[in-house]
Amino acid sequence: MTRPHSTPPLKIQLRLEGAWLTICDFSALTPGRGVAALLPDGRQAAVFRDRAGRTYAIDNRDPFSGAAVLSRGLTGSHQGRPFVASPLLKQRFDLGSGRCLDDETVTVTTYEVRTYEAGTHRRSAHTL
Repeated sequence: MTRPHSTPPLKIQLRLEGAWLTICDFSALTPGRGVAALLPDGRQAAVFRDRAGRTYAIDNRDPFSGAAVLSRGLTGSHQGRPFVASPLLKQRFDLGSGRCLDDETVTVTTYEVRTYEAGTHRRSAHTL
């Protein structure tokens, strides 16, 4: 009897200081919703998957309120660019660049993201 071939789950990884850190399984990300991830230095990242399967990661801290809530924000797009709106004060942050669409003087950190399977990887978003 042969066993069915199973593929290892795809992993989401963030690039931090030149090394890749595994955050979660790709399947743990629901399109249009965020997940908060605790980073080794104590900061948090907000990780998102859009409906096309592209992944993004930004700092989870809302710079206007100071609260770690961006992973719970509403996602959408503006002029073809994906964004997340803070659940508190509703400012929108571009998921690719981290730029606040409502106040150009404010940005949040973005992280390079890749979807990883043992022996291969594909990069789906990167820091601009």
